[in-house]
Amino acid sequence: MEAWIHQLLALLALPEYGLSTLFLIAFVSATLLPMGSEPALFGLIKLNPELFWPAVLVATAGNTLGGAASWGMGYASHQLVDKYRHSNTHLRALDWLERIGPKACLLSWLPVIGDPLCAVAGWLRQPFWACLLYMAIGKLARYVTMTAALLWIFPS
Repeated sequence: MEAWIHQLLALLALPEYGLSTLFLIAFVSATLLPMGSEPALFGLIKLNPELFWPAVLVATAGNTLGGAASWGMGYASHQLVDKYRHSNTHLRALDWLERIGPKACLLSWLPVIGDPLCAVAGWLRQPFWACLLYMAIGKLARYVTMTAALLWIFPS
C-alpha cells in the first residue's frame, strides 16, 4: 500500500505534472471537503512563473467543476435538507438565495460558505449554466487576486 501511495505522489508531484495536480486539487477543494487550492497554485507559479495564466485558468476550471459537482449534490439532496427546512436561519438563507438567484454563486470563492452555497443553489434548482458562469467568474477573480498578491508579497 505504501508503495502505491508513493507512486501516486510521484505522479502528481510538482512541477512535472503541475497543471494536472493543480486541477485535481482545485476540483476537490471546491467540493464540501475542507481543503485549499491556493497553496498549490502559488507553489506551481513560484516554481514556474511562465505558467501564471495557464495555472490560474486550470485552477479556475477545476474549482468551477468542483462547484458544479457540489451543485449536483445539492440538486439531489432534497430529502436530507427537508429535515431542517423549518429552522429560522435556514428560512432566511433560502429567502436570500431565492431573491438573488444564480448571482449568489459569485460568492462561491468565500471560505467556509462558498462550497455549501453551490450545493444550496443546486438544491434550489437554480439554473445550472447561470450558476456555473457566476461560479467561474468568482473563482477566477479569487485566483488572480490571491496569486498576484502572494507573488507581490513573496517576490523571488
